[in-house]
Amino acid sequence: MLEFAARFEPDRKAGGFVVTFPDIPEAITQGDTEEEAMEYAEDALISCLEEYMRRGMDVPAPRKSRRRNLRPVRLPALAEAKVGLYSAMRKAGARKADLARKLRCSKSEVDRLLDLRHSSRLDLIERALAALGKRLVLDLKDAA
Repeated sequence: MLEFAARFEPDRKAGGFVVTFPDIPEAITQGDTEEEAMEYAEDALISCLEEYMRRGMDVPAPRKSRRRNLRPVRLPALAEAKVGLYSAMRKAGARKADLARKLRCSKSEVDRLLDLRHSSRLDLIERALAALGKRLVLDLKDAA
């Protein structure tokens, strides 16, 4: 699973928790409870990754952190697959139009495959990855 370390700090003035990401400095959010802060942290993470992708920037690889004051924020599996597709395209130097030609689909269909909030079918992401010489590998772990 793709997870980024986040710092959850109590906000002494306003209450709740402020969440920041050492690997993604643009992602900052706050929630009234730890549960709400975690939900907002996932949304902030996705929003920043979407912006990186929109600007054609590399998505930073999350660093392993064993610090006690950091907690993991996981991307949903489908969003992780889409980030992997985007990264594979960048590594191959493939543009959206190139991938659309390989898949015999429209560029707007490729746009949806890269939209982290769109419910794309996993088999289409697998096809796109295969067109880039990659394959998707899933892994199951016990819930923490």
